[in-house]
Amino acid sequence: MRLLVVCLGNICRSPLAEGVLRARIAASPLAGRVELDSAGTGDWHVGDPPDRRAIAKAREYGIDIAQLRARQLRGGDHHDFDWLLCADRGNLRDVRARAPEGARARSALLLEWAGVPGVTEIPDPYTGGPAQFEHVYRLLDAAAAGVIARLATAGEQSRPGHG
Repeated sequence: MRLLVVCLGNICRSPLAEGVLRARIAASPLAGRVELDSAGTGDWHVGDPPDRRAIAKAREYGIDIAQLRARQLRGGDHHDFDWLLCADRGNLRDVRARAPEGARARSALLLEWAGVPGVTEIPDPYTGGPAQFEHVYRLLDAAAAGVIARLATAGEQSRPGHG
């Protein structure tokens, strides 16, 4: 399974999501079975590391995202990934509008796809402070648990003798 997390600039939400998902999946029965990456719909930060506040928040929870570098969503991503999981509705709209003919990847809001109850969008913490980054981290941690549950269930159903 190949998942791409998408936000606007690929310096706050999506690299933090990539880091949280990598850490949680590595510690789960899905370890080694899920490939992850992140991208932004915009090109403002291409090549830049994640926002220092996102790096600090991840580090606070034992996750290192400092080596990640921002990149922009490419047409090939619609063929290379199974799911393009978006931070908010604007990102989802942009991802779908950029889908090339014959795209195989499906797209959805990350929180909805992961089954996180009560909230559908991850707010952009870029203009906020520590409280906003903490809120985003908590949403992403809940999303990671939901992603693992969804993929583990799907894996069980696709094995012989299951569903």
